[in-house]
Amino acid sequence: MTTTAEQAPPARRRGVVGTRVRHTLGRLLVTLARSVAIFVPVFLVATFVTFALRSMSGLSPARIQLGEEATPEAIARVEAQWGLDRPFLVQYWDWFTGVLHGQLGTSWTNGADISTLIGLGLGVSLSVATFALIIGVVLGFTLGTLAALKRTTWIDRAITGFVTLISVMPAFVVGIVLVAVFAVGLHLFPSAGYIPAEQGVGPWLAHITLPALALSFDVVADVARQLRGSLVAAYRENYVTGAVVRGLSPRRIFLGHVLRNGIGPALATLGLKFPALVGASVVTEWIFGLQGFGRFANDSAQAGDVPAVQGVLVVSIVLVVLFNLIVNLVLARVTPASQRGV
Repeated sequence: MTTTAEQAPPARRRGVVGTRVRHTLGRLLVTLARSVAIFVPVFLVATFVTFALRSMSGLSPARIQLGEEATPEAIARVEAQWGLDRPFLVQYWDWFTGVLHGQLGTSWTNGADISTLIGLGLGVSLSVATFALIIGVVLGFTLGTLAALKRTTWIDRAITGFVTLISVMPAFVVGIVLVAVFAVGLHLFPSAGYIPAEQGVGPWLAHITLPALALSFDVVADVARQLRGSLVAAYRENYVTGAVVRGLSPRRIFLGHVLRNGIGPALATLGLKFPALVGASVVTEWIFGLQGFGRFANDSAQAGDVPAVQGVLVVSIVLVVLFNLIVNLVLARVTPASQRGV
């Protein structure tokens, strides 16, 4: 009898823990299913529009390879070699099935595999963008939280002014200043180039720090403003007043009620920021001499290399979909509104 009574509470605790785990997994699976149900049609439509760009652009590999003086017969021959004389839907299906297998086609300008070309630049851009996102999240959450905790004080006003200032500073201007000060002036970082992480973590970090800092300013500003506004709004809610009346400590109120309810908008902002950091850093890559994803996209567009541009758009779509899926799963786990199915 005594042994059974002593074993009952642990068994009940295990049952409660198991129920919570099943509830959490079920909520994450529901969120995953909802996201997939949205993202799959978006991906299909986006890839169809992306492939239709060639027909709408009027560009042809024959013009690139043979020049503007090419005869109609020569143009038809080259287009037939590329399979462009087939029906549009047949071309799209062949291209789409290749995309599903990771084959993005062949470049019109040099005949190279586009997946390989994008992979080379994407590794550089992902390194810089990930580091920029980490810097932006750490500084943005720190400044936003501090401003919310010290709201209406000089600290709040100083942080708000600083965030407003850095939000209007273009990344290329910040990059030039960073190179002039930390690379040319102080010789603390290299001014240009890229070294893969396989050749040493130290040199790799040294080469991506300045471009990551230049790109992180916008992330810091957006995250800090979103977090500060949502945390201040959460402090005005009735459940916070109730927690104060019950005598909970300020730390417990902030972590258990304010932060969990106010972190959602800041996390949602990151879902849009990361893909933008990867693909919208053309000027920054030029300043720091990086052969990244954005620079490859710019060069392909200027050369009229439609398959390469299509590959860039497909990879960008995949990045947006995957990162927003991750953000949705995090929101479902963290925010109480998502836990209630709101």
